[in-house]
Amino acid sequence: MAEPKTKLTNASVDAFFDTLPDEQLRDDCRAISAMMQTATKAPPKMWGANIVGFGEHHSVYANGKPSDWMLIGFSPRKQNIALYLMGGGFDQHADLMSKLGKHSIGKGCLYIKRLSDVDLPTLKKLVAVSAKERKESST
Repeated sequence: MAEPKTKLTNASVDAFFDTLPDEQLRDDCRAISAMMQTATKAPPKMWGANIVGFGEHHSVYANGKPSDWMLIGFSPRKQNIALYLMGGGFDQHADLMSKLGKHSIGKGCLYIKRLSDVDLPTLKKLVAVSAKERKESST
């Protein structure tokens, strides 16, 4: 099995935010960062060149190989902000998802254009639940 390409780095999260081209995106990313830091009680760290992650999640593949990844994180992308929250999907949190506002989802990612599109208290609950579930599933 190949090594993951995205790894924890020593790059500055603040310097990364400063490179973002849009002021609203920078403000949204700083707010998401604060939200995730509160939920995980872990400082933001850069994973690769453009993912901000919080905490660490340890798991073991079926072949016995260990894997380290962030508990939760996010990445500002060209078309949206990708929030890496639910490793197992969002189905078990349909009640929160229905209250969230404008978003789309992938396997374990929540995509939003900007924070003003979503209900912040609901997003905070999703972030907190995600962090808690990932901590509980760490080996």
